[in-house]
Amino acid sequence: MWTCAVDGAPARWRLCCRVSGMMEPKGSDGGRDRESEAGLALRYQSYRRRWLVLFASSALSCSNAMCWLTFAPIADQTARYFHISMDQVNWLSMIYLIVGVPFGFWTTWILDMLGLKTSLILSSWLNLAGCAMQLLSVADFIPQESWKFPLLMVGQTLGALAQPLVLFSPTKVAAIWFPEQQRATANMISSMANPLGILFANILSPMLVKKPSSMPVLMIVYAVPAAIACLLTSVGIRNKVPPTPPSAGAANSTSEPFFRGVKMLLKNKAYLILMVCFGGGIGVFTSFSALLQQILCVRGYSNVSRMRDQPYGLAVVCSLFGLLGFSIYPVGMELGVECSYPVGEATSAGLIFVSGQLQGSLFIYFLPALAQPVTSDGSACQVGVGAALDWTVPTLVLAAICSLEACCFALLFHTEYRRVSAEDNEDSSALLDGAVSE
Repeated sequence: MWTCAVDGAPARWRLCCRVSGMMEPKGSDGGRDRESEAGLALRYQSYRRRWLVLFASSALSCSNAMCWLTFAPIADQTARYFHISMDQVNWLSMIYLIVGVPFGFWTTWILDMLGLKTSLILSSWLNLAGCAMQLLSVADFIPQESWKFPLLMVGQTLGALAQPLVLFSPTKVAAIWFPEQQRATANMISSMANPLGILFANILSPMLVKKPSSMPVLMIVYAVPAAIACLLTSVGIRNKVPPTPPSAGAANSTSEPFFRGVKMLLKNKAYLILMVCFGGGIGVFTSFSALLQQILCVRGYSNVSRMRDQPYGLAVVCSLFGLLGFSIYPVGMELGVECSYPVGEATSAGLIFVSGQLQGSLFIYFLPALAQPVTSDGSACQVGVGAALDWTVPTLVLAAICSLEACCFALLFHTEYRRVSAEDNEDSSALLDGAVSE
């Protein structure tokens, strides 16, 4: 009889393995191999519903990223509309990073203990509630000085609570719902949804807000994707896990308890290097995205991309930064799962994310202290004389940090693919047991 290493898996998956184990191959030696392979296929099955789960989680991630960077590309217009300083505008983005650090640990527990369904539905409603509060902050009946900005911060905080729940999910969605040959593709699609939302925010915000009075229109437009994502998630995700696991790795997806998994990660040298270096890359990208408008406006680049002096060079550099940064993200998350197996996917991805949020918040908080005030006429910043800063030194410091962490990762990170090896051993054992059984 076949055995299944699924002690930590849901009961329905353990039952599936027992039923498949009862289907012992009979007959001649020539038919045993075929029957063993057929029995192995019955043990693991994928469902078309997995694409709906992937689309719902991707739509939610895209919407949440749009809400995060709603105001960063129009920092000057935001300051004028809400009558706040540029430091307060930065807090609208930095609140996501600060909230993500402590809440990230709770999120890993939610994903590993309560499941993917609970996590995504909770995230979708928090994200929608955040957009609703943002919309309320620009309502005409709200007093300008006393309520608008506090309501806006409440909305951003709700969105910040939703962010870890959705950003931790790509590796979990890929591991639970997709067979091993589709895991990398599913993880890539789900992970790229967040940068896609960042792209939409950098395009739509400057396009829709050419003057401060257009801010309510922007809030309405951004609330629509949040409502669609909430509907897709609440209606489309009906199960915590598929009825039958798609792979051996999925059957062991929840094998390690949360706190034991954290202890295992903190003793894993390869994972710690990945957490610091790859988390640093996330922090650099996060801080650069949040501060980009303030960096460029002093050089004469407006919110609507009025390319001045070096238009093509700027476009090429930003494109390469996004292309290389986006492409490495799903690879890094998959590496985190592979080098930390059998720790749960949410736990391994979560600590990397927390590292990135922590480093990103430190960058956003301390880098402005290195910037120098400018009063040149070439500035396109619309926040008044003396409010614009020269970001040359902070940008060079950020580039140096990025280069240092990349070099450390390339030189120090070495690991084996533990999950792939475990699945290969599991499949080989199952086929061997089927071949020798009578």
